[in-house]
Amino acid sequence: LTHSANGILLLLLLLFTYNGPNTPHLSVQERAFKIHCKASLGELIAVKLYSKPFMGLLYNQWFCDKISVNTPEGDKVLFPCYCWLDCNERLVLRPAKASLVFQDTNPISQRQRMRQLEEQQKLFRWCVYAEGTPQVIDCDNPLTLPAEVRFSFTKEAEFYSGAGKQLAALKLTGLANCRKSWESISQLEAIICENRVKTIEYIQKHWDEDEFFGYQFLNGLNPMMVQRCSNLPENFPVTEDMVKNSLRGSSLQQEMKKGNIFLSDYKMLDGLVGNVVSGRQQYLTAPLVLLYCNPHSMMLPIAIQLRQKPSKDNPIFLPTDSKADWKLAKIFVRNAEFGVHEVDFHLLRTHLLAEVFTVATLRNLPSPHPLYKLLFPHIRYTLQINVMARSQLISEDGAITKYAGVGGESLVRLMKRATAALTYSALCLPNNISERGLETVPHYYYRDDGMKLWDIINKFVAAFLSHYYQHDADVKKDTELQCWISEIFTNGFLGRDSSGTPSSFQTVKELIKFVTMVIFTASAQHAAVNNGQFDFGGWMPNYPTALRKPPPKEKGQTTEDTILETLPDVSTTVNGMAVLTLLSQDSADHYPLGHFPENLYDEEVPCKLIEDFQKDLRELSDLIEKRNKKLELPYTYLNPKNVDNSVAI
Repeated sequence: LTHSANGILLLLLLLFTYNGPNTPHLSVQERAFKIHCKASLGELIAVKLYSKPFMGLLYNQWFCDKISVNTPEGDKVLFPCYCWLDCNERLVLRPAKASLVFQDTNPISQRQRMRQLEEQQKLFRWCVYAEGTPQVIDCDNPLTLPAEVRFSFTKEAEFYSGAGKQLAALKLTGLANCRKSWESISQLEAIICENRVKTIEYIQKHWDEDEFFGYQFLNGLNPMMVQRCSNLPENFPVTEDMVKNSLRGSSLQQEMKKGNIFLSDYKMLDGLVGNVVSGRQQYLTAPLVLLYCNPHSMMLPIAIQLRQKPSKDNPIFLPTDSKADWKLAKIFVRNAEFGVHEVDFHLLRTHLLAEVFTVATLRNLPSPHPLYKLLFPHIRYTLQINVMARSQLISEDGAITKYAGVGGESLVRLMKRATAALTYSALCLPNNISERGLETVPHYYYRDDGMKLWDIINKFVAAFLSHYYQHDADVKKDTELQCWISEIFTNGFLGRDSSGTPSSFQTVKELIKFVTMVIFTASAQHAAVNNGQFDFGGWMPNYPTALRKPPPKEKGQTTEDTILETLPDVSTTVNGMAVLTLLSQDSADHYPLGHFPENLYDEEVPCKLIEDFQKDLRELSDLIEKRNKKLELPYTYLNPKNVDNSVAI
């Protein structure tokens, strides 16, 4: 253990233990050393760690949390590490105090900063997954990822157990290969009885009711589709006579003027061919759904057209049609909902974008950068979960490909369409709510909780970044920051100016909004579209992964038997349930929003801002829980306690 000039400490470590967060049994040890120096080292700019094997243990590893140095002058300097050291490996640690690139004026610091980015860019490389979609990490095997961005042993074992273990846990193993149709809807109760939760029980009772069907557009798995309708699309020729019974004396034109008519249009699915599941062709539709928010503040469907092009063999279904006709039309909508939700709003807008933010951060922001420190909790585990999802869920033999009507070629085509239509404003919740005209819709708990969360995150981000970027000029001359946003624009949004995504930052205000979006996307938005998948999909008729018959071409021909023949068979149902269970379960590595497991700060201002952030989140959690006590079906997905810091499942 020696010292050198230029304020650099050199530590030689004999590795004798294998510990850290990526092991099943954590062994925490703390060591103190005294360093005698003939003269003051001055300002400490780095700590270098060298590791050598102990007693020939060539494969030993050591996980270092941090090093804290107490100087003779009375200063206490923190050097965060949170990295694994292999034998004969060396690391350079920088002080916890954050600095922008133009503030790091020491030549040695500058070289270390550049060297770290060069090494990171060799380690984390971009790769084209599918033309026309966001680029991903160049990695096919999660075990080749650096240990610091991988799951713990426990979490890894959980996911690799896969859907097969979930089938066993659900006690459905014996049904996994049954190709028969269900004999009745009530027969599904047998497979639910072992897995009842309050939400599934509620859905089982109410899934085919219009009120619950409409409720899900606001507070279900995908609260992002519905928008206010002031003019009917030309390809949706709903007449006043069709909806007069639903509007109870009012007219469609009057209710549109009042702002009470809403539309959900699945045109993104138009022309896509359904997947082949268990050797049988499945069918996709691209419905249009007209909804009415009635005087009792209930969102109700009043017309459904199952294909985009109006024609005689594409009837508009109404609540006044036969019960079977209306029920089947809603089932086709719920299947369309599965496709758009899972591919666009879940996979693309949270998982893939979070991966873009993660790779860009690791490649362009060195550890002393304040934005790296701010984003680090929100990029945890995202690379591994996405690599595993590509290999286990959407690969040629993945679960989605096997059991979803939108799997296979249609999934990639849908993702390309969704990418081409993606806009920056759609990712910013205040803009999104405003663009869809949903500011005043009653009982929209996703909006209510989401806007409060957005504001809390924005308040924290604004105070944090304003501490480091005190002028717009600081933003403009931060070359690392500009490279970060440039890579996101180019590799994530494919250089599309039409997306409205910035390719550079000119002001602190622009930066604050974008970083708020990044954190909201990786935490709150992912929780909103992910955590309820088994709750809303466990009762299969409410969220069928595939449909075995094409949509009806005329009214009056549908029976209960037709519905059972259309719904997924037994095998597809139970395997779909297993996948949704796997995707919804709590993570063994669950770090709630606002939790900072690494001690990356020793400055007073960011530490105080974190405390305020955590306090605001606790207060919001209390408000949501108080409201939910009054609801028959509580909305829990944006309670900060249930929101992960990052896309980790």
